[in-house]
Amino acid sequence: MREASLLKTMDRLAGNARLMIVSDLDHTMVDHHDPENLSLLRFNALWESNYRNNSLLVFSTGRSPTLYKELRKEKPMLTPDITIMSVGTEITYGNSMIPDEGWVEFLNKKWDRNIVSEETSKFPELTLQSETEQRPHKVSFYVQKDKAQEIMKALSTSLEKRGLDVKIIYSGGMDLDILPQGAGKGQALAYLLTKFKAAGKLPHNTLVCGDSGNDAELFSIPDVHGVMVSNAQEELLQWHAANAKNNPKIIHATERCAAGIIQAIGHFKLGPSTSPRDVIDLSDTKMENFDPAYEVVKFYLFYERWRRAEVEHSERYLANLKSVCCPSGTFVHPSGIERLLRDCVNSLKTCYGTNKGNNFGFGWIRFCLHRIVVLDTSDTSSFVPKSAAIGRLRTMQPLSSQITNNENNSSLLHDLIISIIGEVRQCCLTTVLLSSKDVSVAQGLTWVHVHQTWLDGAGSRCFDSHSLAKVWNSMELSLQELMLSMNVCVSVLA
Repeated sequence: MREASLLKTMDRLAGNARLMIVSDLDHTMVDHHDPENLSLLRFNALWESNYRNNSLLVFSTGRSPTLYKELRKEKPMLTPDITIMSVGTEITYGNSMIPDEGWVEFLNKKWDRNIVSEETSKFPELTLQSETEQRPHKVSFYVQKDKAQEIMKALSTSLEKRGLDVKIIYSGGMDLDILPQGAGKGQALAYLLTKFKAAGKLPHNTLVCGDSGNDAELFSIPDVHGVMVSNAQEELLQWHAANAKNNPKIIHATERCAAGIIQAIGHFKLGPSTSPRDVIDLSDTKMENFDPAYEVVKFYLFYERWRRAEVEHSERYLANLKSVCCPSGTFVHPSGIERLLRDCVNSLKTCYGTNKGNNFGFGWIRFCLHRIVVLDTSDTSSFVPKSAAIGRLRTMQPLSSQITNNENNSSLLHDLIISIIGEVRQCCLTTVLLSSKDVSVAQGLTWVHVHQTWLDGAGSRCFDSHSLAKVWNSMELSLQELMLSMNVCVSVLA
């Protein structure tokens, strides 16, 4: 199972990953002092438009699966290819979070959780963390900062006398975790790199990112690039000063959290480091080849900025948007009601600035990308028109998505098939057909068809078809309703 899951992760890419980013979450990828999540959204747009189709994203967090899933509900996070949780004691693959059983077997050596519980109960200074944070290979406590070092030394001695080989990690100025000696964020990464190497799929470059003591091991892995974000905590900076201050592959960023990760990508010249969110006018972007991912990112960024009145209220923008819609292109709502895409664009005039001043929240006030996975398009000929690209968007809590770039045969030499699967809150499956026929790269892909269907009986919880029909007939339904509260995910089929 573990080998199949890892191979599936690697096989999503045509070759070795161009870049693998391994990032801590709290206060590294996720900035809890950024209410609009701007740095995270900047990273998301950069990753999905430039890296998802040829690189790997790994989240390495001290959070348990329970708290990790809670964070995903709170923040507009991408869906990673691999998730390392519970301070490196759990490794899972893909959106389904399939566990690596081989890692579990490895950690069972010289580990007895009952003995750990017995010995730690002798230290009244330790306060047990919540039940969700107690995992098969991790026992977690809170301890005051001034007592941490003394407790760690005494605990290490007592557990060694009981025959256990453990690792004690102190981080965040309060968290104390006891793990098997072979566990930890660094060892989990080393384990993955060994697997990739054995399969001949070692990433060309790896960038590790962290802010606290439990991230230190990541920076100890040979040949990786590393970034300590500007808000890194004292314990990580002290470790760096004592162990890696002369390592040119590890930098202390001047930017916080995800912005620091973007800074490191540029510093080490690992690839593009300008997020589409940092481009004021995306319509001026010069492309050398058709890039479905960038096209989709560009559209949703415009839509967000239009709704927030962050772009000029100009007919030029709407004219550009209509120009990429097929004249006969249609939108089909789950209720069965149809409307021309260009009519939907015209109705955008009525929703300019309707979310001005609002922060990221429950909806599409700011869009976020979630995941791209390469799809097998060998069976699409029966339902995908030639010279068309297909994208699927799911509505609800964002989880996954995909895109692909494919040449099925000579007659489809310039055809792109995009598949976007994301979850948006109205519980719909949206299929989008895009075409590259008779257009230049400068003109961009043509939107041909958008079709939505309810998922899991969601129609009864969403729009009332009769009421919606009245809105349609009055010509007031805009892309606001067309796209619902959509969070986007992109990928390119090759």
